[in-house]
Amino acid sequence: MNKPSATLEIAGRPIGPGSPCFVIAEIAQAHDGSLGQAHAYIDAVASAGADAIKFQTHLAHAESTPHERFRVHFSKQDATRYDYWKRMEFTAEQWRGLAAHARELGLVFLSSAFSDEAVDLLESLDMPAWKVGSGEITNTPLLERMARGGRPVLLSSGMSSYADLDRATSFLAARDVSVGLFQCTTSYPCPPEKVGLNVMDDLRQRYGVPVGLSDHSARIETGLAAAALGADMLEVHVVFSTHSFGPDTTSSLTIEGLRQLVDGVRFVERMLHNPVDKEAMAAEVADLKVLFGKSVVAKTPMKAGTTLTRSDLLLKKPGEGIPAARVAEVVGRTLSVDVDGDHLIQESDLV
Repeated sequence: MNKPSATLEIAGRPIGPGSPCFVIAEIAQAHDGSLGQAHAYIDAVASAGADAIKFQTHLAHAESTPHERFRVHFSKQDATRYDYWKRMEFTAEQWRGLAAHARELGLVFLSSAFSDEAVDLLESLDMPAWKVGSGEITNTPLLERMARGGRPVLLSSGMSSYADLDRATSFLAARDVSVGLFQCTTSYPCPPEKVGLNVMDDLRQRYGVPVGLSDHSARIETGLAAAALGADMLEVHVVFSTHSFGPDTTSSLTIEGLRQLVDGVRFVERMLHNPVDKEAMAAEVADLKVLFGKSVVAKTPMKAGTTLTRSDLLLKKPGEGIPAARVAEVVGRTLSVDVDGDHLIQESDLV
């Protein structure tokens, strides 16, 4: 059995500490059953700079019964949730075309499976990893089916207890499968009080595997904060418009939001990977320190022999004279020369 690893690899991309954050754009059912829309999302996500695009492969007959009541009335178009799942289906050939399109544009193609048949379909596409929603974490037969190919498995923890995650990670490790874990809160949209960024570190310490955030807040700040805390992976829902129809719209970023998030994550990574030597930085700007520093200057013209008081002195730029911090040392001393107003007082001017 493999020991947990702090790193894993998906389609040749290393994921873990020291590697770029792996950004997944979750489309789910945002395509609303339109194959053309699904392909359009691939183009848009690639242009936004994400690493991967993820769909969800629902086969209504294989995962639900017509009696499924969940969100029965959420759609004016679909009488039941089962009808909705049917409308979201693509054929194996259509999925193959989506996967090929994504790869052509440099995206890692992923799709979550919710049935054995969906696993078989996606396995035929040579998908490089599995993403498992938290509702399937306890579905051991499904995990068993995924594990047979040895591909990494990314688990979302939204509805999972630590006992659930202990069982799932141990089950996969026993089959020599690499695991990644996402902190996820099952709340749509997720308010800041429930995001749980602290859980990422708990997961890393408990399981010793790459960790990340599966976010439903619809805010780029959430992902940036996760990246700043060292997230190895980041998953966000994406829609073309916040006016789009779909159950995840209120929890999604727009394509422009995704682009801003990816740019921001890369900016954060550059900061984290380039620690600064404060002393060296100060030495680099020594000339600026003189330019913007303040010196002790004469307030008005004064004659040689004048004993200086604090009211005779001002503090002004540049910092080429006696530093402002030493003004108290100048008070009480005597001028050895005549000076004009605004004269930068030097040690040679004093006795």
